[in-house]
Formats: sequence, C-alpha cells, structure tokens
Amino acid sequence: MNVEDLPPLREALEAHGLWAKKSFGQHFLLDLNVTRKIARLAHVGEGDHVIEVGPGPGGLTRALLETGARVTTIEMDERFAPLLQEVADIAPNLTLVFGDALKADEAEIAAGQPAHVVSNLPYNVGTPLLIKWLTGPWTPRSLTLMFQREVADRITEGPGEDAYGRLAVIVQATCKAQRVMDAPARAFTPPPKVDSAVVHLTPLAERPSRERLDALQKITAAAFGQRRKMLRSSLKLMGGEELILAAGIDPQVRAEVVPVDGFLALADAWMARR
Repeated sequence: MNVEDLPPLREALEAHGLWAKKSFGQHFLLDLNVTRKIARLAHVGEGDHVIEVGPGPGGLTRALLETGARVTTIEMDERFAPLLQEVADIAPNLTLVFGDALKADEAEIAAGQPAHVVSNLPYNVGTPLLIKWLTGPWTPRSLTLMFQREVADRITEGPGEDAYGRLAVIVQATCKAQRVMDAPARAFTPPPKVDSAVVHLTPLAERPSRERLDALQKITAAAFGQRRKMLRSSLKLMGGEELILAAGIDPQVRAEVVPVDGFLALADAWMARR
C-alpha cells in the first residue's frame, strides 16, 4: 500500500467533518513520522497479523500497512467508517471491525493464529484493555501501546519507585516491559493535557496460570489498596502475618517495596490456604 495514494489525514478529517470525541478519550496521531516510528518499534512486517484498537482516522493504520502486515482495526466510533473504508478500498490486507474492544473476541479475530497488538489506545479504556489482554484467555504475541506517560510509568517502574503499584506487578508478572518512546502532547490533535509514551510488552514464555493470575490480582488489590500500611495490616483479611511469612516476606514492609516475585509468592501462599 502507498499512503501517497490517500489524501493527507487533516484533509480527510475536514472532508468528512470529523473531530475528536472527548467522551471516547480520542486524541489523533496525524504525524506520519510519529506513526511510522511506532510501527518500527512494534517490530512487525510482512506476514504478521496486527490488531489495532481505536484507529480513529487511521494515521497509525497507514503506517502499519506500510510494513506489509495484515491489519485488523477495532473502532467503536462508526463516524470513522467512511474514512477507514477509503483506506480499506486500496489495502486488501486491512479488515475493519466496529464495536467495543472491551467486548471483542481477539481469538476469533486472529482466527487462532498469533497476532500483535499495536495501538494508540483511547485514554479512557487503555488500562482495562491492557488487563484484559494480560489476564484473559487470549495472549497476544506482543503489545506496542501508547499510553498517558503517567500510565506508562505505572507499567514499567520497579519496586521502590514512585509509580510502582498493582499495574506494574500484573504487567511484569506476565511480560517483559520496556518504555520505548516518549510523545509530547503537541504530537496529537487535539493536544491532550498530558504527555504520552509508548511501551513494548513481550509476553513471558512461562506465563502464570489463570488461577495464579486471579490470585495475584486479589492479593495486589488488597496490598496496594492500602499501600502506605504494612503488609500485615493490608493483607490481614487474607491471612495476615501467617500468609506473609509463608511467602518468605517481612510482614512489616509496605507493598511498594515488594518485588513481583514476592507478590507471586504471596499469591501461591494464598492459593495453598484455600
């Protein structure tokens, strides 16, 4: 596909009378230099299947198609159907799906084959979507995702760092996480009030079982729900000191300093007690 065959994104948006909807958390990436860099960071190419959530006007979609990948977009805002169809008309490797990505069946979309997820995620559903992909029945081959910078920090930081919390534990228990690109607010139309960043996630070869992940989510919810308290207090209802000692952890430490392996040990100890 040659994007030069299509009108510039700004012209296409004006022609269709489209604008970003605040209620959908939309901020468009119209700069092809930025979208092409994201596509490169995703390490996708000929023969790969990419699922993109929230394509909007299709800026990142165009860059992904340039790599030769087969792209399936999932868009909730059907106002973009005519604009995206213009791209699909000249790109046979593009499939358009309209609906709520939180309810989408990615395994069905991928037809049982490995697929990458690459997306400038809508701000209001980015974290729930990430948790769905990391803990649900379908595992992507990789994820390259744009988030608010604050959320990117919450994904990649480690024990003792300011943004380390429940999200970091769940992500890092299931993936190798790297922050690979920063994007200032001015890169978007309209500019959001915060800067953004791209994270690249590679699922671990040995992923925790569904049961272990469920236990991990419960343990981290309790531990970080009262993150300034010692674990013996925050986990009192889940087993308290006995549980914490069984996991080989000091009951007097706070959740923010416990490494991912420590939380997995807590999840295992809690499962053993049930």
